[in-house]
Amino acid sequence: MNNPPRSAIAKIVGASLIGTTIEWYDFFLFTSAAALVFNTLFFPAADPLTGTLLAFLSYAVGFVARPIGGLVFGHFGDRVGRRKLLVLSLVLMGGSTCAMGLLPTFATAGMAAPLLLTLLRLIQGFALGGEWGGAVLIVSEHGDDRRRGFWVSWPQCGAPGGNLLATAVLAILAAVQSDADFLAWGWRIPFLLSGLLLLIGLWIRLAVAESPVFLEAQRHAGGRIGKHVPVVELFRRNGRQVLVTIGARMAENVSYYVLTAFILVYVTSGLHLPKSVGLNAVLIGSIVHFITIPLWGALSDRLGRKPVYLFGAVSTAAWGFAFFWLLDTKSPMIIAVATTVGLVLHGAMYGPQAAFFAEQFPTRVRYTGLSVAGQVSSIAAGSVAPLIAVALFHSWGSTVPISLYVAAMCVLTVAALLAAPETKGMSMHTEGRRPDDRVMI
Repeated sequence: MNNPPRSAIAKIVGASLIGTTIEWYDFFLFTSAAALVFNTLFFPAADPLTGTLLAFLSYAVGFVARPIGGLVFGHFGDRVGRRKLLVLSLVLMGGSTCAMGLLPTFATAGMAAPLLLTLLRLIQGFALGGEWGGAVLIVSEHGDDRRRGFWVSWPQCGAPGGNLLATAVLAILAAVQSDADFLAWGWRIPFLLSGLLLLIGLWIRLAVAESPVFLEAQRHAGGRIGKHVPVVELFRRNGRQVLVTIGARMAENVSYYVLTAFILVYVTSGLHLPKSVGLNAVLIGSIVHFITIPLWGALSDRLGRKPVYLFGAVSTAAWGFAFFWLLDTKSPMIIAVATTVGLVLHGAMYGPQAAFFAEQFPTRVRYTGLSVAGQVSSIAAGSVAPLIAVALFHSWGSTVPISLYVAAMCVLTVAALLAAPETKGMSMHTEGRRPDDRVMI
């Protein structure tokens, strides 16, 4: 199979990156708002930490919906194609986020306010559950086998890109508004901005062609690819790969949300510093994270997916202790450096992750496998990470238990990686054979 022209794959990568950035902007905007304002606006409580826990509980609900979204989007993505589902996920995500900016608060609507917020968060999670697998596959199945780690790492940049965009908007508002104005109406602006981003994302994503690997699989299957039940086939034939994917995501997910979500709580409630210190640290870290993710992906094309991923997991376990020690200096510059280094090390896992996971599954169940396994791990890891971190800090008054928690997740990830085969150079067109084998499905 000939490799696509560089301009063609760059166009696909650009469309995927912009779409994922918008979707992650929507998702992380809620994360930051949960740490900064939702505890006051939607979950008022006498104890600020209790209000924060309730706000993060609504945040976690989005993760519960992600595997359901992954299952639904994966099912239809493996049966009818990748492109249509990517457009639908963007519409659901952008629409629900924009609606959040129009919600009444607890002061005006009582319990209806947090219930509506939680419902919209469920829709967000459902949409994101289908977004990640589709965005990864549309690039994986267009690109060449030898540079897949590099090309497919770009959709991964949507996470720091979206977080960067969300944090930047909030940081600008925090700088130009008083706390009273921000709580009164300023917090709505970044949510309403999602409506404009939705239109831009749709215009770009509608121009993306269907995956050639999926179309080829359809031809070889004689139309039967649209009649199978992907999730049944996935667990019957690829159960081991599902477990590897879940385990490999544990350290990556937990460390990311500790670095970008819990830090906002710890800086304000634990260190009693202005919220701008935490926001600026995440902002700077996200810029560097965005730049370095493709470098880690490219390195995995040379050294292999597993060595790069293992380095990220082991180094993150060690940095989990140094991170809080540096935060405790209360120096804004040192806090920014600590966050940036943590995100760079996280990128060593996140960069090769998309290619590594996509290479685990055959075409017939690839969307379902990526989405279901990836999103199930998001419940066990990302959804509860800020909750567990806040609860541990609240109970122990120390960050050492949080560092131990991150290290334990890194051990699980290392075990999963050691149980997986190396997949660098594997061909999507030959269902698991390497390019030089020249055997087609």
